[in-house]
Amino acid sequence: MPQTKLFRTLYAVIFLLLIVWLGSKVSFVFRPVVVFVQTLFFPFLISGVLFYLFRPIVSFMSRFKIPKGISILLIYLVILGLFVLLGFSVGPLLVNQFETLINNFPSMLETAKIQLIELSHNPWVNKYVDWDMISNSVINYVKTSYTTIGSNLAGFFGIITNIILVFVTVPFILYYMLKEGEKAAPYMLRILPTREREHGESILHDLDHALSSYIKGQVLVAITIGLIVFIGYLIIGMPYALLLAIFSMFTNVIPYIGPLIGLAPAAIVASIHSPSMIIKVLIVAVIAQQVEGNFVTPRVMGKNLNVHPLTIILLLLVAGSLAGFLGMLLAIPTYAVCKVVVSHVYQLIKLRNQEKKVLSAEE
Repeated sequence: MPQTKLFRTLYAVIFLLLIVWLGSKVSFVFRPVVVFVQTLFFPFLISGVLFYLFRPIVSFMSRFKIPKGISILLIYLVILGLFVLLGFSVGPLLVNQFETLINNFPSMLETAKIQLIELSHNPWVNKYVDWDMISNSVINYVKTSYTTIGSNLAGFFGIITNIILVFVTVPFILYYMLKEGEKAAPYMLRILPTREREHGESILHDLDHALSSYIKGQVLVAITIGLIVFIGYLIIGMPYALLLAIFSMFTNVIPYIGPLIGLAPAAIVASIHSPSMIIKVLIVAVIAQQVEGNFVTPRVMGKNLNVHPLTIILLLLVAGSLAGFLGMLLAIPTYAVCKVVVSHVYQLIKLRNQEKKVLSAEE
């Protein structure tokens, strides 16, 4: 009997690999499907994140007998008003810092060049750094950049088109998600046999809880870190404080690695400004991470996902190698979903085996 199971498993693996190999030979057949999925991925991803953020507000307003359609439109009006308010209050400062950064960029490069030249004359550094290799790498990169400028320009226009598509489609997708999202679970449960629907409902509930907790927690933590970093940069007199704080806020949604990515531009600007500014930036980063790790995250997120830190780091490394920034962004929630599904399926198989043992014992 064990041999039969082993051979069946091997046959299934071989059959699956054969399907994958045949699919690779006719990949052009699946190209329209790939384009379709890529086109809809980001609108549905952003709509899903906003759905979990706004759903509690719609549920709260429904307690006062306000129709969902009106509640959603009111939320849209409030969000639009906040964007207009931020545009008038923060927009000029953000534009000013961005223009200043663009204007000062040549002088910053010149300062960095002088610092590298001074560093190259340091005998201790020359023992460990091959400056000829670095300079040749930079020259080769600049040469190859000119040859790929056409493709980069085409990619830039493609990105702009996708951004416009997202801004146009997300409000409509989100509207129907908020209005009719509760109907999705019953439709999905109809696919299952009657006796499995209760277990399927439990899986969907746990999936919804895990994603909701993760998304709301990460957004609140990222906003808090952005505010702390912005206030800290203002106190130490860091140039481009708002730009750097916004960048740090967006990268902080990636656990563990995100704060380091957000710190990199600030460290570069600080090193060009003055050596003492690097120490101040590091102090602000340490304070922000201590506040986030000891006060914000435990109260906002708790241990809802119950994922070991080493598992998170390994997931981020693998996902980053496979899919870059987007992979790191989606690695943890995808793992949480798979963990819930696998744990429930394992429990279901275990219960069925117990039932079979009981029936065989009764016979």
